[in-house]
Amino acid sequence: MLTYRVMILPDKKLEEKLWRRGLKFIVGVDEAGRGPLAGPVVVGAVMLKPESELLEGVRDSKKLSKNQRELLYKAITENYSWGVGVVSARVIDRIGIKEAVRQAMIAAIETIERKIDHPADYIISDGAVYLIEGREMLSINHGDLHHYSISAASIIAKVTRDRIMERYAKKYPQYLFEKNVGYGTKEHLDAIKRFGISDIHRRSYAPIRKAL
Repeated sequence: MLTYRVMILPDKKLEEKLWRRGLKFIVGVDEAGRGPLAGPVVVGAVMLKPESELLEGVRDSKKLSKNQRELLYKAITENYSWGVGVVSARVIDRIGIKEAVRQAMIAAIETIERKIDHPADYIISDGAVYLIEGREMLSINHGDLHHYSISAASIIAKVTRDRIMERYAKKYPQYLFEKNVGYGTKEHLDAIKRFGISDIHRRSYAPIRKAL
């Protein structure tokens, strides 16, 4: 018996519902880099307008190839208001990953707010619940699969973080960051055993604590 996989494409139905409520400035956010052993966590933010056209191919960044993400990143940044927040490994060690994501989220949202010279009316995010003082917000499981602005934000976050890790790969070539982008692959863990840790490793994460 043949089975078929149905591709889920995000839409802006949620954004349209919120626009009908009179909420004009709706920002979608998503993060990249919660789980790696090295490098920053990055949050992308994207704001659509009611008249915004949807770009073909935008969906959860994990469902896209590197080349697809790069092309869509260019299109997203040219067509929508967007922002990025980056929090380093050192700060993650100091405040914890959840608070680091929250701070990166605030930075990304505030970047858009400065661009549009207006506070965001509503934030929609993927995954865990975050409380941002003074802002109404909805966190949605698998939001990056179903909601367009979150999907677009996931691409911004992923491409930004990958580019950061590619730069670190030139500084620390022994860890193969250009391939693993900081995740705990076998090759990465073997490199830690052989060379120790770098300045961008997250010392608060268990495999790094063990290596120390």
